[in-house]
Amino acid sequence: MVIDQFISSAEDKWNRLSGITLLLPHGFEGQGPEHSSARLERFLQLCAEDNMQVCYPTTPAQIFHLLRRQVLRPLRKPLVVLTPKSLLRHKSAVSTLDDLSKGAFRRIVWDRGVGETARRVLICTGKVYYDLAAAREAKKRDDVAILRVEQLYPLADELLIEALAPYRNAELFWVQEEPFNMGAWYHVHARWPAALGNLACVSRPESASPATGSEKSHKYEQQLLVDQAFAP
Repeated sequence: MVIDQFISSAEDKWNRLSGITLLLPHGFEGQGPEHSSARLERFLQLCAEDNMQVCYPTTPAQIFHLLRRQVLRPLRKPLVVLTPKSLLRHKSAVSTLDDLSKGAFRRIVWDRGVGETARRVLICTGKVYYDLAAAREAKKRDDVAILRVEQLYPLADELLIEALAPYRNAELFWVQEEPFNMGAWYHVHARWPAALGNLACVSRPESASPATGSEKSHKYEQQLLVDQAFAP
């Protein structure tokens, strides 16, 4: 109720600005329904008129620059950050000192080495990127590019068009860990059709529960998800 009545709508209803930051555990890690979802889809439903920011960063440098931006910028907007626990110890989720000391927060992060040779582009957000990157290396799929949307809202179509420019002849897939009826898919499908065109979704089947309570089932579902993303 506080988020609905005060955080997301305070600027529009009462002309009150806020720089509040919410760090919310979110990530399908085999720990059961109550540990998996911060209900990303509900925050995205509340987004309108640039009222708040919803971000899902994937590296320490991205988190650092995101929080630094939130403190230093003169613009005051609520910030919702999805923060998977597993990325705290993931061997690939690292940044160099240069990454931390230079640069700025990037709303979209894309592959530098895969360009016009890409036959498929996997667009995702958050920790599923690391599963996709590991599978691409294991499968030796040099024809697949992976694009990370680190800020889901607000995000201008122009940024997406620029990021996708090198992949004009590739198929586009949105990949998410969440079930079809959750996560960012409905938001992506509704808000970015002009930029993304014909976009298919790879996700878990729709479900009333955010996640399974069985770690074994979770690993099986996650493998199916990754295999589907790379299926011919």
